Amino acid sequence: MWIFVTLFAATCQAFRTAHQKTLSQEQGFLHATMARSLYGLPLVTLYLIVCWFTIGSISFPNALVFIAYATACAVAQVLATYLMLRVFQSGSFALGTLLAKTEAVLAALIGIPLLHHSLSFMAWMGIVLGVFGALVMSIKLQNLRHAHKDMSLIAGLGSGLCFAITSVTASLASHSLEGSIITSAGVTLWYVLALQSIILCGIQIILTQDMRAPVNRSVKLSWKVGILSSLGSIGWFTGFALVNPALVKTLGQAEILGTLYLSKRRFNERISAQQWLGGVMILGSVILVTMATI
Repeated sequence: MWIFVTLFAATCQAFRTAHQKTLSQEQGFLHATMARSLYGLPLVTLYLIVCWFTIGSISFPNALVFIAYATACAVAQVLATYLMLRVFQSGSFALGTLLAKTEAVLAALIGIPLLHHSLSFMAWMGIVLGVFGALVMSIKLQNLRHAHKDMSLIAGLGSGLCFAITSVTASLASHSLEGSIITSAGVTLWYVLALQSIILCGIQIILTQDMRAPVNRSVKLSWKVGILSSLGSIGWFTGFALVNPALVKTLGQAEILGTLYLSKRRFNERISAQQWLGGVMILGSVILVTMATI
């Protein structure tokens, strides 16, 4: 099941990220980051209600632990999304998405002490291959000597770290609840989106001095971002609750193939032979991780 929901999430995220880049160009980073939570919350609320009454309810044996992990997840995801959108300002849709893919190996490293998950040799090979594939696709080889000075690189890697923290804390929050793991993932997602909506809407209202700013700017595009984001998040959070988040994020690298397509077709970005090579490496990593879990 986790393979299906992960591939579904990756597909939704590829299209959501493309729309989110357009929205950030029209309304700025803050609104683009806020839209994924505020406009995605209604669909997630409906999903949670369906899960609660059809799959099973949950209980909160330690509410403070859940709140701590879920709050950390919400904040880390906001920072990750913001940093990725900052990379978009550098002019490359592909760069922002690809650098964030270092999250897979970071999630594996963070998850070892916190989640007590073990990984097979084949799974580690897949994770490492996927990260190298992402780096091959996103870094210009002739500029490697100056990579540490490239703010786009730093922001992208920071985004990857924050996304890794997001996936691990989402898993911890879901497993701190008792009952259906699917419903637990839904509860975690709902809390995360609700908290993000409150924080980001508050910031936007303060900065714009307009109470209606979160709901009257590029409304149609904001709904597209929110709906695609909520569908993708349902898949991600369910996957994080079912298996090691590092495996979920590595399989989710399949999104990069969609990123290449959208970069070329939607934003007219030239795709180099180096990027296609990285794509092949990532595809190989997806195959290795899938085989390691069968």
